[in-house]
Amino acid sequence: MRCPFCHSTTHKVIDSRPSREANAIRRRRHCLKCGQRFTTYEEVEAGMPLIIKKDQRREPYQRTKISDGIKKACEKRPISIDLIENFLDDLEKEMLASGSREIPSSWIGEKVMAQLRQWDDVAYVRFASVYRHFTDATDFMKEIRQLLDSRQTVLNES
Repeated sequence: MRCPFCHSTTHKVIDSRPSREANAIRRRRHCLKCGQRFTTYEEVEAGMPLIIKKDQRREPYQRTKISDGIKKACEKRPISIDLIENFLDDLEKEMLASGSREIPSSWIGEKVMAQLRQWDDVAYVRFASVYRHFTDATDFMKEIRQLLDSRQTVLNES
């Protein structure tokens, strides 16, 4: 472990405790060279499944790719970062619980779309436009009509 300020490897741990989700250890450290304090997190590296892309390539799971896409869709919308992080934690738990060594990217995309649809219509349509490769305004209109129709069906059933 290197100090992020002076890059020294001489430091001591001041405090150690489980993270909020209890899936990592939070350590507060004090650099003995420059005197700065910094925090590190140690996580158990779970064997996340490989992701099967649409063109059948396999690549390692990357939480940041999914997180960035969701955050972009939720930009300027009333959806908290904590809500997104909790969803990603649950998604990862579901992936690990499946026991699969490979998961199609479409499975992840559909899970994200379903969650965004519950949270916010605008975020959902934004994500759908990228995920489903909308090419023009008619694609947007078709998706919005389907969204409105499903909302109307839910209202009629209530």
